[in-house]
Amino acid sequence: MELHWPLILFTTIGAASAGLFATQGIYAILGKGQKAQLPALITSVVLLAVSGIAVFFHLQHWERIFNGFGHLSSGITQELIAIVVMVIVMVVYFAMLRREGQAPKWAGILAVVISAILVVVMGMSYMMAARPAWDNALQILSLLGYALAVGAGIFALLDASVQEDAEFHGLYGLVGTIANAVCTLGFIFMMSSAANSFTNVGNYFDPNHPTAPMSSATDYSPFSGDAMAFTVCAIILVLAAVAFAVFGKQSKKWTIAGAGAAVCALVGAALLRAVFFACGGSVFMFY
Repeated sequence: MELHWPLILFTTIGAASAGLFATQGIYAILGKGQKAQLPALITSVVLLAVSGIAVFFHLQHWERIFNGFGHLSSGITQELIAIVVMVIVMVVYFAMLRREGQAPKWAGILAVVISAILVVVMGMSYMMAARPAWDNALQILSLLGYALAVGAGIFALLDASVQEDAEFHGLYGLVGTIANAVCTLGFIFMMSSAANSFTNVGNYFDPNHPTAPMSSATDYSPFSGDAMAFTVCAIILVLAAVAFAVFGKQSKKWTIAGAGAAVCALVGAALLRAVFFACGGSVFMFY
């Protein structure tokens, strides 16, 4: 399947925004990292705006997007609702930071809940029975794991100037990056077994592409063709994010470790989404 980079960037950057917002919510609940809360919130808002801009490049007639908003069962409508609610929570969170000087626990809980909902809704938009490589809960878990890892890295980077919670950065960073690695590897191997769900349809001829070769189930494996390079790089990067988290925990140099973990997690997630699209063959395969 063709790689839809605007959608890849929308999901990857949007989940990064949610992951950072959820991370600062967790820190607020625990009463940690208060000095980094405002910079983190600003960064999260910027990431959300960039992801929104990216998705419009997927549409040749972007104004027609409004035609789908009247259908609540539409994935794009559900994503819009989740994003609007998240923006409202961000405004409330900002108001609390300005008035109280710190984020209260209830605001942190709201941040975690709406961020998790947005990431889940993003993943559910692609849950299609007709595409075996997509129709699995591991696809959603891979997004949640990534959001946790990238959020941990960015927040640790922003908080590095004050070094308030260096020990907790190590614990949270390890949990996030390891969860990301496990979910990523699980989703990749799930996609490799999705070919078993393909159905062979014989005597196929496409009058629009008479010279095009017939598709094979092996073409839609993460370990074959063009997808293999993306797969290998994604695996290396999610493991590198874990290595940066370990380095940060041992050295307390979170300017380097946080940035490294965040970049590796983000690029690795983008490549995983590229594999996701490359393996997105229909259940009706043509041999």
